[in-house]
Amino acid sequence: RPRHRAPVNSICLPEAGSAHPTRAMTIRFVLMVNKQGQTRLAQYMNMHNIEERCALESEVIRKCLSRNETQCSFFEFRGYKVVYRRYASLFFIVGVEGDDENELAILEFIHALVETLDRYFENVCELDIMFNLEKAHFVLDEMVMNGCIIETNKNNILAPIHLLDKASGM
Repeated sequence: RPRHRAPVNSICLPEAGSAHPTRAMTIRFVLMVNKQGQTRLAQYMNMHNIEERCALESEVIRKCLSRNETQCSFFEFRGYKVVYRRYASLFFIVGVEGDDENELAILEFIHALVETLDRYFENVCELDIMFNLEKAHFVLDEMVMNGCIIETNKNNILAPIHLLDKASGM
Protein backbone atom coordinates (compact mmCIF):
# COMPACT_ATOMS: atom_id res chain seq x y z
CA ARG A 1 0.00 0.00 0.00
CA PRO A 2 1.55 3.37 -1.02
CA ARG A 3 2.23 5.89 1.68
CA HIS A 4 0.28 9.13 1.60
CA ARG A 5 2.47 11.96 0.34
CA ALA A 6 1.91 15.49 1.58
CA PRO A 7 1.61 18.28 -0.97
CA VAL A 8 4.82 20.15 -1.66
CA ASN A 9 3.60 23.34 0.02
CA SER A 10 3.10 21.52 3.32
CA ILE A 11 6.86 21.30 3.87
CA CYS A 12 6.73 24.99 4.69
CA LEU A 13 4.36 24.44 7.59
CA PRO A 14 5.44 23.24 11.02
CA GLU A 15 4.51 19.68 11.96
CA ALA A 16 1.86 19.27 14.61
CA GLY A 17 3.40 20.02 17.99
CA SER A 18 6.56 21.50 16.44
CA ALA A 19 7.53 25.13 16.68
CA HIS A 20 9.89 25.04 13.69
CA PRO A 21 9.34 24.30 10.00
CA THR A 22 10.86 21.13 8.64
CA ARG A 23 13.02 20.97 5.52
CA ALA A 24 11.75 24.21 4.06
CA MET A 25 13.78 26.93 2.46
CA THR A 26 13.33 29.40 5.27
CA ILE A 27 14.13 32.84 3.93
CA ARG A 28 14.11 35.29 6.83
CA PHE A 29 14.98 38.57 5.11
CA VAL A 30 15.62 40.10 1.70
CA LEU A 31 17.55 43.35 1.33
CA MET A 32 18.38 45.49 -1.69
CA VAL A 33 21.24 47.82 -0.93
CA ASN A 34 23.27 50.23 -3.04
CA LYS A 35 27.09 50.41 -3.10
CA GLN A 36 27.05 53.18 -0.50
CA GLY A 37 25.23 50.91 1.96
CA GLN A 38 21.82 52.58 1.72
CA THR A 39 18.93 50.15 2.01
CA ARG A 40 16.52 50.49 -0.91
CA LEU A 41 14.22 47.57 0.00
CA ALA A 42 13.97 45.51 3.17
CA GLN A 43 11.50 42.71 3.73
CA TYR A 44 11.47 40.49 6.80
CA MET A 45 9.59 37.22 7.03
CA ASN A 46 9.61 37.13 10.84
CA MET A 47 9.08 39.75 13.48
CA HIS A 48 11.96 41.92 14.68
CA ASN A 49 11.68 45.21 16.46
CA ILE A 50 13.13 48.29 14.76
CA GLU A 51 16.34 48.27 16.83
CA GLU A 52 17.06 44.62 15.94
CA ARG A 53 16.35 45.25 12.24
CA CYS A 54 18.63 48.28 12.10
CA ALA A 55 21.45 46.47 13.88
CA LEU A 56 21.07 43.35 11.71
CA GLU A 57 20.88 45.38 8.50
CA SER A 58 23.87 47.55 9.26
CA GLU A 59 26.08 44.62 10.26
CA VAL A 60 25.07 42.44 7.30
CA ILE A 61 25.46 45.33 4.85
CA ARG A 62 28.86 46.23 6.30
CA LYS A 63 30.03 42.62 5.91
CA CYS A 64 28.77 42.35 2.32
CA LEU A 65 30.27 45.66 1.23
CA SER A 66 33.64 44.87 2.82
CA ARG A 67 34.05 41.55 1.00
CA ASN A 68 36.02 41.54 -2.24
CA GLU A 69 35.12 39.85 -5.52
CA THR A 70 37.43 36.86 -4.89
CA GLN A 71 35.49 35.83 -1.79
CA CYS A 72 32.44 33.60 -2.04
CA SER A 73 28.96 35.12 -2.03
CA PHE A 74 27.77 33.65 1.26
CA PHE A 75 28.73 33.64 4.92
CA GLU A 76 27.22 32.76 8.28
CA PHE A 77 26.08 35.51 10.59
CA ARG A 78 24.03 35.36 13.83
CA GLY A 79 22.54 31.97 12.98
CA TYR A 80 21.65 33.01 9.43
CA LYS A 81 23.26 32.02 6.18
CA VAL A 82 23.63 35.26 4.28
CA VAL A 83 23.76 34.92 0.49
CA TYR A 84 24.31 37.98 -1.66
CA ARG A 85 24.97 38.97 -5.22
CA ARG A 86 25.81 42.30 -6.79
CA TYR A 87 24.04 43.45 -9.94
CA ALA A 88 25.31 46.80 -11.26
CA SER A 89 24.97 49.24 -8.36
CA LEU A 90 22.70 47.07 -6.16
CA PHE A 91 23.46 44.26 -3.75
CA PHE A 92 20.69 41.69 -3.34
CA ILE A 93 21.07 40.09 0.10
CA VAL A 94 19.06 37.13 1.37
CA GLY A 95 19.24 35.71 4.88
CA VAL A 96 18.14 32.10 5.36
CA GLU A 97 17.79 29.99 8.46
CA GLY A 98 19.03 26.44 8.73
CA ASP A 99 22.26 24.53 8.23
CA ASP A 100 21.07 22.42 5.31
CA GLU A 101 20.13 25.33 3.03
CA ASN A 102 21.59 25.27 -0.45
CA GLU A 103 23.47 28.49 -1.11
CA LEU A 104 23.41 27.92 -4.87
CA ALA A 105 19.62 27.62 -4.81
CA ILE A 106 19.44 30.98 -3.02
CA LEU A 107 21.75 32.50 -5.65
CA GLU A 108 19.36 31.16 -8.30
CA PHE A 109 16.44 32.71 -6.41
CA ILE A 110 18.27 36.07 -6.36
CA HIS A 111 18.90 35.77 -10.09
CA ALA A 112 15.22 34.94 -10.74
CA LEU A 113 14.20 37.97 -8.65
CA VAL A 114 16.51 40.26 -10.61
CA GLU A 115 15.34 38.87 -13.95
CA THR A 116 11.70 39.35 -12.93
CA LEU A 117 12.31 42.93 -11.80
CA ASP A 118 14.26 43.49 -15.00
CA ARG A 119 11.35 42.29 -17.11
CA TYR A 120 8.82 44.39 -15.22
CA PHE A 121 10.85 47.62 -15.14
CA GLU A 122 12.52 47.04 -18.53
CA ASN A 123 16.14 47.09 -17.37
CA VAL A 124 15.74 47.69 -13.63
CA CYS A 125 17.93 50.19 -11.82
CA GLU A 126 18.17 51.61 -8.32
CA LEU A 127 15.79 54.48 -9.15
CA ASP A 128 13.10 52.03 -10.30
CA ILE A 129 13.23 50.36 -6.89
CA MET A 130 13.22 53.70 -5.05
CA PHE A 131 10.28 55.22 -6.92
CA ASN A 132 8.25 52.01 -7.28
CA LEU A 133 8.95 50.37 -3.94
CA GLU A 134 5.44 48.90 -3.64
CA LYS A 135 5.84 47.16 -7.04
CA ALA A 136 9.18 45.66 -5.96
CA HIS A 137 7.47 44.40 -2.78
CA PHE A 138 4.62 42.97 -4.90
CA VAL A 139 7.13 41.02 -7.01
CA LEU A 140 8.83 39.69 -3.90
CA ASP A 141 5.47 38.81 -2.32
CA GLU A 142 4.52 36.81 -5.42
CA MET A 143 7.77 34.86 -5.17
CA VAL A 144 8.05 34.24 -1.41
CA MET A 145 5.41 33.39 1.17
CA ASN A 146 6.25 32.78 4.83
CA GLY A 147 9.91 32.34 3.92
CA CYS A 148 9.23 29.70 1.27
CA ILE A 149 9.89 30.23 -2.41
CA ILE A 150 6.53 29.57 -4.04
CA GLU A 151 6.99 30.87 -7.58
CA THR A 152 9.90 31.50 -9.93
CA ASN A 153 8.09 31.70 -13.28
CA LYS A 154 8.33 35.31 -14.44
CA ASN A 155 4.98 35.23 -16.28
CA ASN A 156 3.14 33.84 -13.25
CA ILE A 157 4.77 36.40 -10.96
CA LEU A 158 4.04 39.40 -13.15
CA ALA A 159 0.48 38.49 -14.22
CA PRO A 160 -1.26 39.81 -11.05
CA ILE A 161 0.98 42.89 -11.02
CA HIS A 162 0.06 43.67 -14.63
CA LEU A 163 -3.61 43.26 -13.65
CA LEU A 164 -3.13 45.80 -10.86
CA ASP A 165 -1.46 48.17 -13.35
CA LYS A 166 -4.33 47.70 -15.79
CA ALA A 167 -6.94 48.30 -13.07
CA SER A 168 -5.19 51.49 -11.94
CA GLY A 169 -4.93 52.75 -15.52
CA MET A 170 -1.15 52.65 -15.87
